[in-house]
Amino acid sequence: MPSTQLKEKTAGWVNWMKQHSLPRWGAEGINPENAAAYEQFLFSGAVDSSARMRMRVQARQMYTFSMASALGWMDSVEAKRIVDGIAGFSMRYGQHPSGEGFVHILAADYTIADSKRDLYDHAFFLLSCAARYKAFKDEAALALAEQIIAFLDREFGQVGGGWLEGDYDTDRRRQNPHMHMFEALLSLHNATGNGKWLARAGEIFGLFETRFFDAKFGVLREFFDHSWTLLEHPDADIIEPGHLMEWVWLLRWYERVSGHNTSVYADTLYEKALTDGFADDGLLMDGVSPTGEVIKGTKRSWPMTELVKASLVQAQAGYVGAEDIALEALNRLEEAYISREHLGLYVDQLDEHSLVIGDTAQASILYHLLAAVMVAEAHCA
Repeated sequence: MPSTQLKEKTAGWVNWMKQHSLPRWGAEGINPENAAAYEQFLFSGAVDSSARMRMRVQARQMYTFSMASALGWMDSVEAKRIVDGIAGFSMRYGQHPSGEGFVHILAADYTIADSKRDLYDHAFFLLSCAARYKAFKDEAALALAEQIIAFLDREFGQVGGGWLEGDYDTDRRRQNPHMHMFEALLSLHNATGNGKWLARAGEIFGLFETRFFDAKFGVLREFFDHSWTLLEHPDADIIEPGHLMEWVWLLRWYERVSGHNTSVYADTLYEKALTDGFADDGLLMDGVSPTGEVIKGTKRSWPMTELVKASLVQAQAGYVGAEDIALEALNRLEEAYISREHLGLYVDQLDEHSLVIGDTAQASILYHLLAAVMVAEAHCA
């Protein structure tokens, strides 16, 4: 039974999302001329109309407003209007000139600034398709998901498993886009009930078991060469506590729907992040070494949302004390990152001394915040 404190804190977060953040991003955060989602708000609270636009942000905002509708956190007609507008903008301005996939970045005038097709971006388009189908039974979104996965398999699929980073040269492959592909495939399975999406998620779980998870140190590895061998580069030593937490949540989700026991992995990653990931102020750091030395002492906001999600699924799995950790994470997230001056907004990153260095409210973070509050509300129901 969730504690009274957790229920009250969660209710406060739900109210913040419903009354402040979603309305602000759904009104001021949308360009009235073309229905695009703006990239960010400035520290002043004004929308930044001069910023370049990452196409993944358009996808994340479609996910956010779709799920807000599915949760009953905003009017479904209004949410669908916003989502359909962003979808139309994405197809009109963001589709790759070849007609397959989406470009990476648009300039502020909506011309193409970077035409590369990136796996990470497309993972979020798949995720948005799942949310659009779940919320609105949007058959066009489901058809787009089929087209995207076929494109990725054909152009970037690899015999050794997973996909390439994109249609550009790079010395590495990353677990991160594959983690979000895992999330997207699980979401498509949740939205449709079609087992083929769960089967595809199982392929990525296989990569996690055989490549991403490092049993020697109990960590998640980030960077590999093209044969999925750990990259020979200083970057290979970076362990991101936020990603450890994100995988805990995903592994428990996969366990629920597949019946595959993931406890040995989830518990190990969770405990490693709790042991090595925190700064003195109770916030998760951006990067540590496999043995716990600080590599990046800065602190972005999103790892705290992943700590909330991981702790609540761990609590549901019987991990003693995890619910209290989730409550503390919700408190610290609110205290350290949520704006008091500009309702519905937040900051992105603090430095090693807990001073603000990422002072814009990034649209991309709203997806993380919504997911954390969504998991908390479900836990407290």
